[in-house]
Amino acid sequence: MIWFLIIGMIAGWIAGLIMQGKGFGLIGNMIVGVLGALVGGYLFDLLDISTGSGFWGSLGTSVVGAVVFLFLIRLFKRI
Repeated sequence: MIWFLIIGMIAGWIAGLIMQGKGFGLIGNMIVGVLGALVGGYLFDLLDISTGSGFWGSLGTSVVGAVVFLFLIRLFKRI
């Protein structure tokens, strides 16, 4: 569980760098990263995509999920 949170926080930070703009601040992006890790895991499982196991596979999945989650939040925030 702790490892999942650490990877999610790193993914949120990276996603914040990728999705430049106003953002949610460092802590907000880290929270989005943890939630994005769940989204990424669900999306990759749904699409039957495997990134391998271990730190790098988990981080890649989490970053993709966090970027998608940040995009969706920003999309609905504009509405």
